[in-house]
Amino acid sequence: MSTQRTFILLAGLFALTAVILGAFGAHALQSRLESADTQATWDTAVNYQMWHALALLTLANYTLSGRTFKVALYCLSLGIPLFSGSLYWLALDGPRWLGPITPLGGLLFIIGWASVTLAAFKMRNE
Repeated sequence: MSTQRTFILLAGLFALTAVILGAFGAHALQSRLESADTQATWDTAVNYQMWHALALLTLANYTLSGRTFKVALYCLSLGIPLFSGSLYWLALDGPRWLGPITPLGGLLFIIGWASVTLAAFKMRNE
């Protein structure tokens, strides 16, 4: 499977699960997400997952290549489950040791976006 196809597939799966988890949080989990804090945590996870899935889909369709661009794709792909996944678990009263995983996902987002910027900076004007 090509790298491009892999990241388009991942983007689709991340976007699909963001929609499902958003609906699940709004309807089926209303009693579990009683406090405004837990609902906000769940909503943050869904929002970051969807925005980064859409970004991944967009980036996967670019014809850019190179190590910096691949770093961006991998960082965004790994950042989604670490950041959003840990927030979903925390909102559902998951183990507190997941708390430090959230910033790790955020760091991967930062590295991913910095890599996108660097890859674009390295592009040659044609």
